[in-house]
Amino acid sequence: MHVRILLAEDDQDLAVWLSRLLRRDHYVIDCVHRGDEADAALTTYEYALVILDLGLPIMSGLEVLRRLRARGSRTPVLILTSNDAVSSRVAGLDGGADDYLVKPFSVDELEARIRARLRRSNSASLPSLSVGELAFDPVGRAFTLRGTTLGLTPREHATLEALLQRAGRPVSKDSLSEAIFGFDDEASPSAVEIYVHRIRRKLEGSGVEIVTMRGLGYVLRRSGAPA
Repeated sequence: MHVRILLAEDDQDLAVWLSRLLRRDHYVIDCVHRGDEADAALTTYEYALVILDLGLPIMSGLEVLRRLRARGSRTPVLILTSNDAVSSRVAGLDGGADDYLVKPFSVDELEARIRARLRRSNSASLPSLSVGELAFDPVGRAFTLRGTTLGLTPREHATLEALLQRAGRPVSKDSLSEAIFGFDDEASPSAVEIYVHRIRRKLEGSGVEIVTMRGLGYVLRRSGAPA
């Protein structure tokens, strides 16, 4: 399944920078800047991880966290804060946070903590997925074709991951759009078609194809396999 992360950060410059960084790592990012927006998103969508700033306006990060846990959600939460006081860390962890990172932080450490938290949120090892000679490693989050890493942009990656998850079955344009774009992204009606077209070119001659099924969407399958 594609990995969707909610980023709740009131510093808009930092939020933009983090969003770009995480999209480069093939995560789908929804970004909000206020606590009430974070709370609304968490009651509407399911996320693999929440990156939560404690100093959010309107509703504090701690209140967002408290409400999330009160609803029985076990979604992993990584707190970001500029307050490195022990009491602040204790309050966050006692409130139900899974991890804590103080600003300024190392990019490598943030990425490592995200990977670790996502691994721990799965009670069993995630299976590798494959169709023919196309394979996906969910831990390393990399596609290989005939044993060689397949070069994909973040949105091509999200598109192919969504198709591979349902290999042999049709995936609608709406489902692909949800997998590719965060709710604050602008998506044109033809965007999904563009990414599918690009991936098709990269799969040419590989024995794996993406077939269009009118009215149903797209199917990833071995070339020549029955519809």
